[in-house]
Amino acid sequence: MTDRLLPFDAPLERLKALHPKLIDLNLDRMLRVCEALGRPQDRLPPIVHVAGTNGKGSTIALLRAMAEAQGLRVHVYTSPHLVHFAERIRLAGTLIDEDYLAYTLSRVEAANAGQPLTFFESTTAAAFLAFSETPADLLLLETGLGGRLDATNIIAHPKLTIITPIDYDHQAFLGDDLATIARQKAGIFKRGTPALSARQPDEAAQALEWQALKHSISLTSMGQGIDAWREGDRLIFQDEDALYDLPLPALAGAHQIENAGLAIKASLMLGLSTEAIETGLKTAQWPGRLQALKAGPLYEALTDRASELWLDGGHNPHAARALRDFIDRQQSRDPKPLHLICGLINTKDAGEFFGHFAGLEVQISCVSFSSDAAIPPDQLAAAAQSKGLKASVVESPLEAIKALPSEPIRVLICGSLYLVGDCLALSEETWPR
Repeated sequence: MTDRLLPFDAPLERLKALHPKLIDLNLDRMLRVCEALGRPQDRLPPIVHVAGTNGKGSTIALLRAMAEAQGLRVHVYTSPHLVHFAERIRLAGTLIDEDYLAYTLSRVEAANAGQPLTFFESTTAAAFLAFSETPADLLLLETGLGGRLDATNIIAHPKLTIITPIDYDHQAFLGDDLATIARQKAGIFKRGTPALSARQPDEAAQALEWQALKHSISLTSMGQGIDAWREGDRLIFQDEDALYDLPLPALAGAHQIENAGLAIKASLMLGLSTEAIETGLKTAQWPGRLQALKAGPLYEALTDRASELWLDGGHNPHAARALRDFIDRQQSRDPKPLHLICGLINTKDAGEFFGHFAGLEVQISCVSFSSDAAIPPDQLAAAAQSKGLKASVVESPLEAIKALPSEPIRVLICGSLYLVGDCLALSEETWPR
């Protein structure tokens, strides 16, 4: 991690200090500070608003690549960042300039006048301000938490809303059952705006359909008239009245077929060409999600060049299932000794996470990382061992890799985006761009 102070570090730290002691999800603070800033949310390009539990970032990355292949200037707002905060805001295709970000955050700070404001509200207001001042053709806007009361949801008339796969996560804020969580996500639905949904568990699907009916909007769902699947080395997408033979997405993992299907349908709804869709599928990048790492000190520590090193920040049940599926497919195609380097934060159920890997022939190294919420590695190892897995405590990912045998191996660093961010931060060569 670099020790260099960035221009936006100081205003970010001051804004963090204004965070309410308890998070009270509402839109009042966000509306107040944006009113003081001149309502930048009303001066944005056409918006695709994306909510869901998993796949938001991947779907946005695919859709962004398709839109840019069409020649569109695309703003993007995602979270969290992996190495430095500027990753969250992309202005017309380029990460926000550090000095401009600092200037924008300072304006939010001045407009807020010392009143309580969550960190995400502060940064979302800054993003809206920057988006409103930079010409673009499209804004891809990711929710932070939920949807209905998410800070991004002060926009009035998005062009399209997308719900990616829904699963259990952040139950303390969103509810303990999938129907309740789905209703929160569907809070981004707006009258007059079409909605698009991934394939969902039955209770989540029913809740989304009911919310669409309440808003009198059209809801298009994967598996109902549209679908995407793999055939050999091609992706087949079926629309209501056409069949498309397309390249597989560049993003790794079978679950990316569903995300690609959402992005393809969204692109068609936005009027993008088949050529742009094909190019976007082949060129999309999304760091930290089944990312093959091929540079930096961790990669260089592998003693056999036939080895593989993957990074994945998935941490909830849906993400763990996707990771297990990826492992099974890779091991079936090309068996190698398997090693997981894991770290989780204490809001996640470590036993449930490791339960998805039960039965695997795998060695697990449990590590800490730069978060006060990191589960102590000894507790993490005990959780893995309780599922019948071989696990030990190791000082760091680098030390774990150095201790691995000198043979072709498959290594996955997984469990937390904080851990993935620490790994990418080790060298500027691997920073997300």
